Amino acid sequence: MNDWKLPWEGGCRCGRVRLKISAPPLLTMACHCTGCQRMSASAFSLSAAIPTEGFAITQGEPVIGGLHGEHRHFFCPYCMSWMFTRPHGIDTFVNLRATMLDDPSWFTPFMETWTSEKLPWATTPAVHSFAKLPEFHEYKGLTDAYAAQARKPGSLPRK
Repeated sequence: MNDWKLPWEGGCRCGRVRLKISAPPLLTMACHCTGCQRMSASAFSLSAAIPTEGFAITQGEPVIGGLHGEHRHFFCPYCMSWMFTRPHGIDTFVNLRATMLDDPSWFTPFMETWTSEKLPWATTPAVHSFAKLPEFHEYKGLTDAYAAQARKPGSLPRK
């Protein structure tokens, strides 16, 4: 049974870069770091950690933007939508900006990071909060808990 109703499709604001997701997320999160605040022009960024083998660009060619540092942030070259990040030294997942999905209505952040930099009024429904990032050894428990508790597309009726 496909509880996640995969595959999903998505794309940038102008539609020139399109993507397809064929594996469920490992985690969903909100990041409150000042870098994400500035790149998203919001209080935090929202992302879903998608297993690399379940992530594909189906149209267009995103370009690297942001700080051009060790973490590779990918944008549409035309509308400049921040679409996803490939974290430095981690090949197992891609951090997809959740709002790039055609239907992100199911998305809820399971954890939030960098709360030490969050705006005082910013709140999320995240179950787990971290002042910075979780310790590496904590991710196994987080991904297991997310797999057991995650809200899946269509799991709650729309209002």
